[in-house]
Amino acid sequence: MALTKILAVDDEPFNLEIIEEILEDLDFELQVATSGPECLAMVEGYMPQVILLDVSMPQMNGYEVCKALKANPNTAHIIVMFVSARGTVEERMEGYSVGAEDYIVKPFGHDELKSKLKNLNQVLIEKQSLEKQVEDATSTAFNAMANSSEMGQIVNYIENIGFINNPQDLGKALIDCLQTFDLQSNVEFRYDDTIEHFALNGVCSPIVVELFDMLKNKGRLHEFSHRILVNYEMISLLILNMPDHDPDKHGRIRDHVCFIVSVTEQQLRAIMTKQMLESQQQKLNDVASTVHSKFHGLIGLLNENRESNEKVFKQLQEDLEIRIPTMGLDEDQEIFIYKKVDETIQNSIAREESVKQVKAAFAEIEQDLSLLLKK
Repeated sequence: MALTKILAVDDEPFNLEIIEEILEDLDFELQVATSGPECLAMVEGYMPQVILLDVSMPQMNGYEVCKALKANPNTAHIIVMFVSARGTVEERMEGYSVGAEDYIVKPFGHDELKSKLKNLNQVLIEKQSLEKQVEDATSTAFNAMANSSEMGQIVNYIENIGFINNPQDLGKALIDCLQTFDLQSNVEFRYDDTIEHFALNGVCSPIVVELFDMLKNKGRLHEFSHRILVNYEMISLLILNMPDHDPDKHGRIRDHVCFIVSVTEQQLRAIMTKQMLESQQQKLNDVASTVHSKFHGLIGLLNENRESNEKVFKQLQEDLEIRIPTMGLDEDQEIFIYKKVDETIQNSIAREESVKQVKAAFAEIEQDLSLLLKK
């Protein structure tokens, strides 16, 4: 039997006596608590598998106690069965919402409580069995990883290339990774109309370069003698010393190599995408800087033009005020001249309003560019 230890919590001693009486002929170890705080104080020391928890208690009700139990990683696994005088749907839903696994309504009979504990015992048995299976599977997986230096090297390589930001370092990392398998390798990268070669000694021989060019579009895998060529869209890899003396190792290394090249190609794509985005961002920054400079230059010219107009009109008004009275003009002529001057000034003011609108439009465009650059 999986269920051996039970904790009963109730502020009424009589209710605890009933539970003790029901369980006395069963093979359970039972302890009791008369309040929520007492339950929380003793639960980790006793560590029961099931808690029979009264709902209506002073200080802390059963829901509050259950929440505290489930919030504690050390006690969250303990099965909680609420014991309550009320068994409405709302009461049960509340119990389930705080994490309880079962619910029994007072008054309950001997057989009802025993039946529920029997069901909980089966739950515990199945839970322990599942945990054992998970533990065994996890142990097997970790043992396989620990005992396989090859997989460890691959995992380490995948983790490290995530921090590489240029194709040259990536190519060197790939060669270094394959060297840990005692493989003599040659690599070709193809990106942005660029072809780069990497080898253990730093240089690919002309015949290897020709081989890459001849076979890069001839399928994913070519095996000849103790050599193997792996092709992907952006990467080709030639291994010169596959372990033909060990067929199992040969097959395993071949699978490893194909996987490694696939992962490397994805990282190469990521690097190229990042570089493209950085280039586009720089171009956008340059455009924004140019627009900003042009805007402010144009606004400066507009301001200079406005100030010049203001001076001209001011001087014109002063001259007219001095000259017109001495020109011997009749009243209609004076009114005509003043009217024309006033219309000209009003037209200038209208142009000034247009200038303000242009400035506002420029400011809005600059703000939009600033927001775009922050994304």
